[in-house]
Formats: sequence, structure tokens, C-alpha cells
Amino acid sequence: NNRIQKFDSSGSFEAKFGSSGSGDGEFYLPSGIAVNGSGEIYVADISRIQKFSSSGSFEAKFGSGGWGVAVDSSGNIYLADTSNWRIQTFDSGGNFILEFGSNFIADGKFRSPSGIAVDSSRNIYVADYGNNRIQKFDSSGSFVSKFGSFGTGNGEFWGPSGIAVDSSGNI
Repeated sequence: NNRIQKFDSSGSFEAKFGSSGSGDGEFYLPSGIAVNGSGEIYVADISRIQKFSSSGSFEAKFGSGGWGVAVDSSGNIYLADTSNWRIQTFDSGGNFILEFGSNFIADGKFRSPSGIAVDSSRNIYVADYGNNRIQKFDSSGSFVSKFGSFGTGNGEFWGPSGIAVDSSGNI
């Protein structure tokens, strides 16, 4: 429906915002959402990232389209730029910081990065959809490690598209 819906912790509907379109506060295939420590909301769709207040008021737009979006404890924003096979990072004001990755199967490369998460140490975890694995990077975008392979068994993936990290660092 090209909108964002907000619910309380018991699942009761609270609010909604957005509609279909390409204008400010409108979405075309929103696929990623993240909330920073101040309650501001970041939504990634096919063409950009948009920032909203905690009540859903449009504040800003920046970057290019992506699938997954995450925010770290410093307010930096991380975008899984799926179609361009890279990760982009922005500061809390939406200013570009760095990008890393490209299209390939080697370590540190991607085939459709989709989900992204950041832990308390600012390590970046990427669900690498086309390579059926999870890759870990440090805060400067340097490859650290990977895990997973194609399959349906424990520790195997078939197109992972989402990822999250809890406060203890569990993925």
C-alpha cells in the first residue's frame, strides 16, 4: 500500500503515513525501515531514503534507492543499495560518508545485498541475497568475515533478505 503503519507493543494500531507516489512523504515500493535513538524514522524505497519525525512528518530525503536500511547509535545511516551491489553510509544529516562493495562473489563483494544491521561496536552485517550468505564489515567498510552457504540446513541460506542484531550481538 506504499505506506508506513505504526503499532504499539501490544499490536494496537496507532498511526499511518505516506501514500503512493514520488513526492516528499510518498513511497514507491518501500522495503526498509529503521528508527534512530530519537525516534526519527528512515524509510528506503526504490528511489531514495526519506526521514520522518516520530509522528510521521516528512523531514528530508537523500541517497539512492535500496532494500535495507539501518541506523547506528551515533545516528549514521546504512543503506543496502541492492541494484548497485554496494553499501552506502550517510551521517545523521543525510550527507554521504562512504560506500563499499561491488558485484561479484568474492569476499566483500555482493550479489544483491538486501538486509543490513549494525551492532553496538558499529560492525555492519549484510544479508547477501544472491550469494546466500551473511558478510560482516568493520565501520570503515573493510571485510571481516562471512558465514552461511546455499541450502536449507542449519546455517545455510536460500536468498537471505533480512537481518537484525540484538543488544548482546546475536545475529
